Amino acid sequence: MANKINNSLSLTFMVALLSISFMSCHQDVRTDTDTLDSGTIHISVDESFKPVIDSEIQVFEALYPKAKIIADYKPEADCFKDLMKDSTRMIIVTRALTTDEERFYKDTLSYTPGSSLVAYDAIAVIENREMKDSLYSMPEIRGILEGSTGDKTLAVFDGVKETSTLRFVVDSVLRGKTLDPKKVFAENGSQEVIDYVSTHPDVLGFVGVSWIGNPEDTSQASFLTKVRIVSLQCTCPEQSYIKPYQANIILKRYPMVRGLYYILKENYSGLGTGFSTFLEHDRGQKIFSRAYLAPAKMSLNIRVATNE
Repeated sequence: MANKINNSLSLTFMVALLSISFMSCHQDVRTDTDTLDSGTIHISVDESFKPVIDSEIQVFEALYPKAKIIADYKPEADCFKDLMKDSTRMIIVTRALTTDEERFYKDTLSYTPGSSLVAYDAIAVIENREMKDSLYSMPEIRGILEGSTGDKTLAVFDGVKETSTLRFVVDSVLRGKTLDPKKVFAENGSQEVIDYVSTHPDVLGFVGVSWIGNPEDTSQASFLTKVRIVSLQCTCPEQSYIKPYQANIILKRYPMVRGLYYILKENYSGLGTGFSTFLEHDRGQKIFSRAYLAPAKMSLNIRVATNE
């Protein structure tokens, strides 16, 4: 009987030790987690924003040396798939969550991921430098993409599946009509689109302006020696032809403007919260501005040129 009691006490003691050990390990994980300005997190970013988000991360990590943000650049649809993974804390994309997506995460996580519009960018249309300086209306662009015109011009996009650039064109330019597979094809990313257009006349490339719109960036300046940004008909009374310059993005004069959002899957004050706050406030907004995007949280003065 005594042996049974001793054995029972020993078993109880061992279970207690294991419980304490488990709780201790669990507490260590939470104690060592990231903070607003330290730790390591993984984020997934729409590939069409790589140049500007690289700049944002570089400055943030310089300000906070204990912070490490590992960005994986990919098509937008893949970013949303990554948001379902435990390893991905944040995504940076061109739209917020839908109502159905918010409901799903609320049911799954017991909270809805936070999101915010932090900037506006545009889809730039580029052509080979050997072509004459072209002017296009949106009906003409639509006709090329759907194959309804006799134009021999082809169109190349920044990915073969579910990129934000392609989604915007299908939703906002074609408006229910389909792309002509004989006229439209894709390269594997924005850099490849620029490279292809630089060596092929009679091809229009579609890329995020973050890749091509900053003349102060040395790599983008080199791109502009090989390709030219096409002028599109303005969404304004005078119907002039304009390029996706910053003022035209801010005033929504350029016809292909879209938003840039972060979606954050974090319900405590971790590194994702720190980085999202950085994007929304002064330094992060100035980086968007210097990249010739339109910051959504910071007012910019637009000076109208005069002949005086």
